[in-house]
Amino acid sequence: MLELKELCKTFHPGTVNAKTALNHLSLTLEDGDFVTVIGGNGAGKSTLLNAIAGVFPVDSGSIVLDGEDMTDLPEHKRAALLGRVFQDPQMGTAPTMQIDENLALAARRGQRRGLKWGVTRAEREKYRTLLADLGLGLEDRMSTKVGLLSGGQRQALTLLMATLKKPKLLLLDEHTAALDPKTAMKVLETSQRIVERDGLTTLMITHNMKDAIAYGNRLIMMDAGTVVLDVKGEEKQQLTVPDLIRRFSAASGKDEANDKLLLS
Repeated sequence: MLELKELCKTFHPGTVNAKTALNHLSLTLEDGDFVTVIGGNGAGKSTLLNAIAGVFPVDSGSIVLDGEDMTDLPEHKRAALLGRVFQDPQMGTAPTMQIDENLALAARRGQRRGLKWGVTRAEREKYRTLLADLGLGLEDRMSTKVGLLSGGQRQALTLLMATLKKPKLLLLDEHTAALDPKTAMKVLETSQRIVERDGLTTLMITHNMKDAIAYGNRLIMMDAGTVVLDVKGEEKQQLTVPDLIRRFSAASGKDEANDKLLLS
C-alpha cells in the first residue's frame, strides 16, 4: 500500500543550523499493516509523516501510495487519500462548528463543495450511530460546538472524522500524548477497533514503548532519520520493554535510549 524509497530531507541546508531529518529512509507497508513507530527526540518520526502528507517536499527519494507516485503531489490533493490525527486535540476539527457539521465536512473530503443543505437527516442518523460506537455520549450532543468538548472527546471525534471515508493510509501522530492516561487508553482502544474493523493501513507514532508493543502487527524504531529496527508478527508479540531498549541500543550504536522514550 505504501512504498518509501531512499527518502532524504535536510532542513536549513548549507547553514550552521542544517539538520538531516530523513536519511535515505526506505520502508514498505503492506495493505492492512498497522505499524507503530518509536524513536527518540529528533529521530525523524514526525518529519516522516509530514513528508508522506505533503507538508513539505522531500529533497530526494519517492513516495508511492497504492501504486500511485505522489512524491510531487501537492498536500491538498493527498488529503483525499489520507486520514490524519495530530497530537494536539485542537487540530483537525472546526471548533465553532457543531459535531454533526464537522462530520459532514469530513464526509465530503475530496469532493466539490456546493450550496446544498449542510447535513441531511439520513446523514445525521448515520453520524448518531457512529458516535454511539465511541461510547462517549456524543450521539446525544450532535448540535454541541466542538470547541466545548474535552480533549479526549475531541480527539475521538477527530479519529472518527479521519476514518469516515476509508483512507488509503491513516497517520496517527502521537495522537494520545496530550491526554491523561485513562483517556489515552480509551482513544487507543478506539483507534485499534476502527483500524481492525476497516482494515486500514496505519502508521502510529508513539513515545510509549508499552503501547508500541501492545498495538499493531509491526513495530519500527527510527534513529537519525532512518529505520534501525523493524519487528513484526510473533517476534513483536514476544517483545518486552527491556528487550526493546537493548535492541535499540544495539541497532543505533547508542548506550542509552532517549530520556523521553525511557520516561514514557
